[in-house]
Amino acid sequence: QVRLVESGGGLVQSGGSLRLSCAASEHTFSMYPMGWFRQPPGKEREFVATITWSNRTYYADSVKGRFTISRDNAKKTLYLQMNSLKPEDTAVYYCAMNNLAIRSPYYYTKAYEYDYWGQGTQVTVSS
Repeated sequence: QVRLVESGGGLVQSGGSLRLSCAASEHTFSMYPMGWFRQPPGKEREFVATITWSNRTYYADSVKGRFTISRDNAKKTLYLQMNSLKPEDTAVYYCAMNNLAIRSPYYYTKAYEYDYWGQGTQVTVSS
């Protein structure tokens, strides 16, 4: 069983920055695609960003140029650097692992493609 634990959420003013972290218990963390999703209040969960095992990245249009996904395989940790935050970025943010697509070159942008999820961390952006 893989355990993912997010941290780094909080309250920030519009235009500010936050960095989210996701620590994984899986020792083969480096082999799998990882993703960030978010769920705004009253809405469905949506894709934010994904990173392949070889560090290729792909973003939702709504965050492109503002957010950066990265991974530190030695620390088994996934990151999401969020800059120029907007009130519409307010959501619970989740990290996820696709534990089946070992060394896959593809991007995974659908929630059902991920097997393991963290508990989520709240990000609130005030105007």
